[in-house]
Amino acid sequence: MTKNKASVLFTGAAGFIGSHTVDKLLSEGYFVVGVDNLLTGKMENLKNALNNPNFRFIKGNIQHKKFFKNIFWDYKFDYIFHYAAVVGVERTLQKGVSVLHDIYNMENICKFAADNGVKRVLYSSSSEVYGDPVHYPQNEDDTPLNARLPYAAVKSLSEVWLQTYAEKYGFGHTIFRFFNTYGPRQSPDFVMSRFIIQALKGWPITIYGDGNQTRTFCYVKDNTNFTTSCLANDETCNTIINVGSNIPITIKELAKLVKRLSNSTSSINYLPARKKGDMKGRQPCIKKFIKWYPKPFVPLEEGILRTIKYFKEQGN
Repeated sequence: MTKNKASVLFTGAAGFIGSHTVDKLLSEGYFVVGVDNLLTGKMENLKNALNNPNFRFIKGNIQHKKFFKNIFWDYKFDYIFHYAAVVGVERTLQKGVSVLHDIYNMENICKFAADNGVKRVLYSSSSEVYGDPVHYPQNEDDTPLNARLPYAAVKSLSEVWLQTYAEKYGFGHTIFRFFNTYGPRQSPDFVMSRFIIQALKGWPITIYGDGNQTRTFCYVKDNTNFTTSCLANDETCNTIINVGSNIPITIKELAKLVKRLSNSTSSINYLPARKKGDMKGRQPCIKKFIKWYPKPFVPLEEGILRTIKYFKEQGN
């Protein structure tokens, strides 16, 4: 171990956003212990981190208290980034019970943070807590939460769990509500990565419904640069922050953009709308985000080109 700023426990370290965040923390000089059960995460995502002397990886499930206790026996942590979760629209719809079990992860995080002098827990929540939004843009403090599906409900309950424990036991917390982050390493069951892979392979680019549903897209580096900067910013403690772009695009416009940027001959095919899980719109209010991260976003076209380059290099 080399001299470092502080120590971080990172759950979900081998995931898409998790692995990028770990890389950023290591580049800033933090000592990081990454934990992942590799259900959806990949060791390949950690190939940079594994070459860093300030990184340790432990495979396991944080739902198991004994496993979690042993980690805290071996290390003392200043911060916890809790990103472990069952993710992906199809996966979370098909395995709703598994998603519900994620609440035990937050229970363990909070109890061990309280018992072991952790300064702050930083949690990856989701725009899904807003459900089908009642107004635009979605605001962290005023927009009613309309979570009904298991994934959204667990994220919403976990927010309350973390806030309640943190207030009672005196540790800090920061809740990130992520809006459609994309980039290299993203698994193929998200809209951006799915469109890119389909376009590169010449397969039909498939859209559920009429494609008029809107989303905003944030390149992963904008996400990780902001979230890691929060450790040095006390103003971001004990608050909820939307993390994402506020520029909406329809899904059919996104499909056309991906097709053009990848020089694809793919057709664009429309499938029946999903019965559940495909909300009509997402657009965050990002006043808090840009207050603490007043930097230009990676433009959508540039971010897509970077992501296309990555998937080409992966053989897609």
